[in-house]
Amino acid sequence: MQQKFLLFAPVALLITLLTGCATTPDFDTTGVDRSLTPRSVVAEPEVNRGKTVLWGGTILNTSNLENMTQIEVLAYPLDSSQQPLLEEQPLGRFMVEHEGFLEPATFAQGRLITVLGNIGDTLSGKVGKSSYIYPIVIARQQHLWSLHNPSSRTNFSLGIGVRL
Repeated sequence: MQQKFLLFAPVALLITLLTGCATTPDFDTTGVDRSLTPRSVVAEPEVNRGKTVLWGGTILNTSNLENMTQIEVLAYPLDSSQQPLLEEQPLGRFMVEHEGFLEPATFAQGRLITVLGNIGDTLSGKVGKSSYIYPIVIARQQHLWSLHNPSSRTNFSLGIGVRL
């Protein structure tokens, strides 16, 4: 009986460790211009059209149009796993265009999203009563971050303590 336990214990520990690891999205960042922000793109839209960006932030609104879904996002800097850093200052707003239908209940206000895509045109809109110009990102890939663990950054610590 004890031999079976000794054989099973390392396997159980390995499975527990693997299931506890947070998965991060796999974005192909080849060709991504990391210097661009929504504000800098709006300042020079013609120069930046077609460039590849990897942006993320908080979803503000999701609208389904005839053949696409538009997602309004308040942009934040990204961490090393490409998750938006809400503790940092916002970088402006942008609009995501996704071909086809996305469920607005899933892509709901307040959710965190990261998008890889190309800069398209700009879109005029309103934020409250103020006019606003949004850069459009034509999405090639997006990742919606988990609701259950909004800060799903991987944390690992190991320590030895002495209590007196």
